[in-house]
Amino acid sequence: MVMGSIPEQVDLAVIGGGVGGYVAAIRASQLGLNTAVVEKNKMGGHCLNYACIPSKTLIHIADLFYDLSHSENMGIKCQGASIDAARMYDWRMSVSKKLEQGVDYLCKSNGVEVIKGEATFISSSKLQLTNGEELDFKKAIIATGSEPKTLPGFEFSGNVIDYKAALMLQSIPKSMAILGAGYVSVEIGTLYAKLGTKVDVVARSEVLSRFDPEATALVKKRMQELGIAIHSAAVPVSHDSGSIKLSNGEQIDADVIVSAMGLEPYTKGLGLGNTRVQLDGKGFVKVNQSLQTDDPGILAIGDVIGEPMLAHKAIRQGEVAGEVAAGKSYQFDNKVIPAVIFSDPEIALAGKMSGDGITTTKFPLTALGRAIALDRTSGFIKIAYDGNEIVKGVEIVSTDANAMISEAALAIEMGATLEDIADTIHPHPTFSELMQEACCAALGRPVHFYYGGAKK
Repeated sequence: MVMGSIPEQVDLAVIGGGVGGYVAAIRASQLGLNTAVVEKNKMGGHCLNYACIPSKTLIHIADLFYDLSHSENMGIKCQGASIDAARMYDWRMSVSKKLEQGVDYLCKSNGVEVIKGEATFISSSKLQLTNGEELDFKKAIIATGSEPKTLPGFEFSGNVIDYKAALMLQSIPKSMAILGAGYVSVEIGTLYAKLGTKVDVVARSEVLSRFDPEATALVKKRMQELGIAIHSAAVPVSHDSGSIKLSNGEQIDADVIVSAMGLEPYTKGLGLGNTRVQLDGKGFVKVNQSLQTDDPGILAIGDVIGEPMLAHKAIRQGEVAGEVAAGKSYQFDNKVIPAVIFSDPEIALAGKMSGDGITTTKFPLTALGRAIALDRTSGFIKIAYDGNEIVKGVEIVSTDANAMISEAALAIEMGATLEDIADTIHPHPTFSELMQEACCAALGRPVHFYYGGAKK
């Protein structure tokens, strides 16, 4: 699909219509640039169509189903509840379609040309499109994102699938093995376990090994309560149509094998060798603080430039790149990029939790009224602050951690102090009171949890 005819020349060509790419294009167009986006598949990219939105849609459905049949302690008795997998699939697809159409509308309304196909750099000022036409540009933004890594011997074929395919299954498998123990494995494994699938997770190291062990211990415990078998310190050796052999001698039966070994930058077919764009040792595009590559007229944003590979990072970088492409002096200089794992309980992080002169305070969900009322008391909040009581980092392990972490990110960006947060009235009863309670405790004036040694 092409919105309008393909122009011969544009002020800005954006390669990739994902969440970073279309944001960059819209912002640049708002600033007066004649802008085109080249997208080979669906607008909104992986986030809207294959990853972020679909996974959270299915996680919500799985949570509803599981809670419906596991709330006897609250007086809810529900017998014979079942999942209509086909309707669940239709709903998941309808959500993505609605958002994709919304992106198309936004691009059209902002005067952005959308060209369906792929683009290859012929030079530092010209693209070759898959329809055979060429597109001259004054500036370009690479926003091609990432793709799932493959594990040798477990290439994507047959019953071995990637995370995108795992979120597009039209039936609920009886058994599933997930290779890898990062956040994708945890999210997919937990949602399918709640839908009744027998799930095995194969982890070379511990589950979520890059995160706080105190937080991941709660997630791991919950996964095991849901019946998920975690095979630590093991690697998959081989597989056939219905089983996997592990390095420790175990054999796992699995109808579906999900290889979730991480992501790698997508630069295939871009023709970067025809430009002065440089890659680092891991294959990521190298950029400066203004997101400019070594080729003055070409910028890059999102997953293709490196960690953290998060959609909201790409969105912010899209805004910055659009400004820079329009000639403004702008930099990607955010102090913090928050992150959320939609596990059970959720884990959300912002800023740094350790370092010289950093002190940490903690408040448990077991002392929070909202958590007790909802029977969601597994978790805590930790707040890290410096000698001037300025907030430097926040870790939240809780239901609705995804919603609360934005307050933490704002506090860090603004240089807020413990007292700023402690003296801000938080609505009751809510999970957001965790921030206030933890800051009060750090200031030596806890009320709703006894620490000892409170200031008189």
